[in-house]
Amino acid sequence: MSSIGSFNKKEVIEILNRILEAELAGVIRYVHYSLMVFGYNRIPIVSWLREQANESIRHAQQAGELVTHLGGHPSLGIGTLLESHKHNVNDILHESLAHEQIGLKCYYELLNAIEGKSVYLEEYARKMIMEEEMHISDVDKMLRKPGNISAIADNTGNS
Repeated sequence: MSSIGSFNKKEVIEILNRILEAELAGVIRYVHYSLMVFGYNRIPIVSWLREQANESIRHAQQAGELVTHLGGHPSLGIGTLLESHKHNVNDILHESLAHEQIGLKCYYELLNAIEGKSVYLEEYARKMIMEEEMHISDVDKMLRKPGNISAIADNTGNS
């Protein structure tokens, strides 16, 4: 990464640490949600939620690796954890959607801070934005009533 000095390293590390914290919160959220699903559709929904938790831990690790790559110290914090005490699948999916949109906003913030200044970080941010937008699309489709093709969510991170 030869252009490491051409962007505000401190700002980028701060953004990456927010991403790390948000992804760690995702791990906790998705594990919790997976424990709270009941009913005849439990198995596929729990499986999907646990895969989201596994993906969140991978994303947290990637962000943390970038923090240390830039000479920073990975945060031990965890992003906001909302406990609504609403555990039907619809509520869980709405909370998941809100969480994914927070993550998407962080990745866009990173992209704005490094765009045109670091191909390595820019490609990382774009890849993560693509993944988060795909997650939002998946959750949006799960929230729709059968036969409804109209999107519920705004995949741009703007609610």
